Amino acid sequence: MRFDERGLAPCVIQDSRTGEVLTLAYVNEEALRLTLETGEMHLYSRSRDEIWHKGATSGHFQRVTQLRYDCDGDAVVALVEPAGPACHTGQRSCFYRDLEGSASSEVDAPPAAGEPVPVPFEALAGLERTLLARQRESPAGSYTVELLEDPSLAGSKIREEAREVAKAVSSESEERVAEEAADVIYHLAVLLLSRGVSMAAVLQILNGRRK
Repeated sequence: MRFDERGLAPCVIQDSRTGEVLTLAYVNEEALRLTLETGEMHLYSRSRDEIWHKGATSGHFQRVTQLRYDCDGDAVVALVEPAGPACHTGQRSCFYRDLEGSASSEVDAPPAAGEPVPVPFEALAGLERTLLARQRESPAGSYTVELLEDPSLAGSKIREEAREVAKAVSSESEERVAEEAADVIYHLAVLLLSRGVSMAAVLQILNGRRK
């Protein structure tokens, strides 16, 4: 690693299971060494001029799964499994406001409803968190709760929606194909949750097949 004149390098912290960017922070040589030794993120606080163990106060530790460095060797991406919100405001990510959105630009201001608009790579993670919330809260009249309580129903819905995808592929528009495929993914996600299988576990198996 190459550090700047202050002995620091920027570190982008990213959820290894979902790809979501959680924080931009800084590390020095000592923080990086502690991170490698302990397997948990250690960072350098420029405001306090000291090394800090992420989660030591909040309990929201970040277990490191991989550290990557860039072509210049002067920046790091830390892929982590977070134990809670990454931001001190309580938000999952520090990047919770859209630069052109309606949220206040004041430091630590709360997010605006519906912002930022999710982009495609965030879909599976957002779906899984929504399903977990339905499972935990069990709201009356929830279709998701009905499926979670009857995995056989979810299984039959997957078979039904898979037939719809095949039909759409042969005779309908690309938009309809995408809509039917989304239905399959939703029902599959519910079925996986009913068995306690995470989406990350499935995607990791796909990674293992990239040979």
